[in-house]
Amino acid sequence: MEMFYQQMESKGKMFTVLTILLLTSRNSGCGIGASAGTRIADLPRNADGDVALANFIFGDSLVDVGNNNYLPLSLATAKNLPNGIDFPQRNGRTPTGRFSNGRTIPDILVLKVGSKHFPPPYLSPTAHGSAILGGVNYASGGGGILNNTGRIFVQRISMDVQISYFERTLEELRELLGPTKTSEMVTSAIFSVTMGSNDFLDNYLSPVPDTLDPILLPPPEFIRLLITTFESQLTRLYDNGARKLIIVNLPAIGCIPYQRSLQVGRHGICSARANKLASEFNVPLKEMLDRLNRQLTGATFLYADAYSIMLDIVNNYENYGLENADTACCGAFGSKRGIIPCRSFLEVCKDRSKFFFWDPYHPSEAGYQIIAAEFFDGNRYISPMNVRQLIEL
Repeated sequence: MEMFYQQMESKGKMFTVLTILLLTSRNSGCGIGASAGTRIADLPRNADGDVALANFIFGDSLVDVGNNNYLPLSLATAKNLPNGIDFPQRNGRTPTGRFSNGRTIPDILVLKVGSKHFPPPYLSPTAHGSAILGGVNYASGGGGILNNTGRIFVQRISMDVQISYFERTLEELRELLGPTKTSEMVTSAIFSVTMGSNDFLDNYLSPVPDTLDPILLPPPEFIRLLITTFESQLTRLYDNGARKLIIVNLPAIGCIPYQRSLQVGRHGICSARANKLASEFNVPLKEMLDRLNRQLTGATFLYADAYSIMLDIVNNYENYGLENADTACCGAFGSKRGIIPCRSFLEVCKDRSKFFFWDPYHPSEAGYQIIAAEFFDGNRYISPMNVRQLIEL
């Protein structure tokens, strides 16, 4: 909390600004949270014209927007160009901390709702006061469901710690808005969780084990450990007020350029073992979310099937307007440029809009745009409803 008080403006000034905003919202029929059954086009907007809908984002490098930049010892950062080369900015091209050339799925979903400002990374010095009224991003490259996942990166933020940070955000929001308004805001907010890939790629399947214990477990027991831990974490979010949650399953991690490049002598095919583990994790994940939907009153958990849509894109990339879905746009070595991650000295593919993968691990903005569109308005790869329908509940 000491950092919080150092970063905030004086209490009197901040409360005056927020009071004016809240009174303006109340008088115009607009609140901090949207009322149930409101169409997106009719959602209340704040003074900047943004939809008054908060987004709280948890996860790994697929959705990290710069938290790891504030971890001085972290080896999992995207602080260098060409990362962020296509991210729209006022002051030229500057890496944002995103592991991509441009926007990621949470960014795209925020834009689809009608907001212009993305939730800031929690560790940013500016992520306080009015800056957090639209939500916060807690995601961290290298983070996992298990606390010991990602040790190879030295510093990263696990799911448990991300939730603890969210609880600190709640304390700050209660100071800013009061308990009632904070509760309304959180109840209508969208929570997205993209977590689990590192528990396999940088733990169970890692050539440099993070810990001996999970490695010695057979796959069913390791997956059971992950699911049990993840369920307690999602329940903890619910206990803190989350009611609208999007849970992204494990993608087809065997088809990322890194795993393909490890298939020496096999022409860069997908790793069957990695995909099998991801698929075996996703089955009990879906069952767990179905159970939480039945047991947790007032909650809606969406199952976003990144695995299936990624496989479809990889196998039918031309149908999506792409020219390549197996090679890193920015990477080096291996059959799919998947061994060395994106660095400033590496050559970048000429047309990034035609590549599904940006680097050995992460999709490009073009890839994210395809997936986000399916999650937002589609019905093949997300259930029991899509993101638009979740927002309008």
